[in-house]
Amino acid sequence: MNRPWEILVVDDNPENLRVLSGLLERKGYDVSACLSGERALGAVHHRNPDLVLLDVNMPGLNGFQVCERMRSDPELRRIPVIFLTARARSEDVVNGFAVGAVDYVSKPFRPEELLARVATHIELNRSRREIHELRDLLPVCAWCHRVREDDGYWQSMERYVASHGGPKTTHGICPDCIEKIKLGQPIK
Repeated sequence: MNRPWEILVVDDNPENLRVLSGLLERKGYDVSACLSGERALGAVHHRNPDLVLLDVNMPGLNGFQVCERMRSDPELRRIPVIFLTARARSEDVVNGFAVGAVDYVSKPFRPEELLARVATHIELNRSRREIHELRDLLPVCAWCHRVREDDGYWQSMERYVASHGGPKTTHGICPDCIEKIKLGQPIK
């Protein structure tokens, strides 16, 4: 990816935001910050960050509520959320994962541990995006434009699109066209 990875940090304590932003920016991340859960929801819609570091204890919408709303929104549900909070009881950690977080880090945190977890989840998110994009590719013969089905059979583009809808395409050469090319036969 050519742009720096963007992380949204959400905490109602300005000093925590300053410390976290500095730590992440020194590692090359593009960091934006919010002081409330309400503002965080607006920021994730506007900025579409690659990861959210989210405190639990905040006035108004708490972190659990923000994460639940993100998971219920189709545009936001794939953005990974790491809770970074002083709430370290077992039931809080379990609740954090239950509402959709990918990780849970207790304050006070060790900077090297937090950076390792952030890097891991950024990489996982990048990989998930690539897999999602690859699933949308459709194998199409570069010569006759027939489409290969999952079962290996080739059918006309028109038939495939009529039965499946409009996916993206990629090109290759089907076995029948390879034989025609070898024999010097015309391809329809």
